[in-house]
Amino acid sequence: MNHDRYDDAYLRDILTRTKIIALVGASPRPDRPSHRVMQFLQGRGFRVIPVNPQVAGTIINGETVRASLADIPEAIDMVDIFRRSEEVAPIVDEGIAKGARTVWMQLDVRDDKAAAKAEAAGLSVVMNRCPAIEMPRLGL
Repeated sequence: MNHDRYDDAYLRDILTRTKIIALVGASPRPDRPSHRVMQFLQGRGFRVIPVNPQVAGTIINGETVRASLADIPEAIDMVDIFRRSEEVAPIVDEGIAKGARTVWMQLDVRDDKAAAKAEAAGLSVVMNRCPAIEMPRLGL
């Protein structure tokens, strides 16, 4: 997979088959991009479960914050990562263990080795993109 450019059909397929998203790096602060993206995705009908060990047990946008992906009791379709690139690999490992179908790394987040590991495990991978930008662009 060429992660420098994604076909619109590839992105559309991921976004239309996804129902539950674990948003890693969710912030309770409304001025943070992760908070706004979570609200956007919820407004589009996705269930978004925030993951942030620093504020686990609190509520963000109506959802209980979990400390890790393993702490989410239900299955998830996508792991949306709002963390620095050097922090991605263990999150991808958790996503694989959790049975996620997709790993989505936000703008300026990229880890080619973790992406290859996720793809080898059968997951779809998107790097350096934001679903809140891609959805309107794709007409979703």
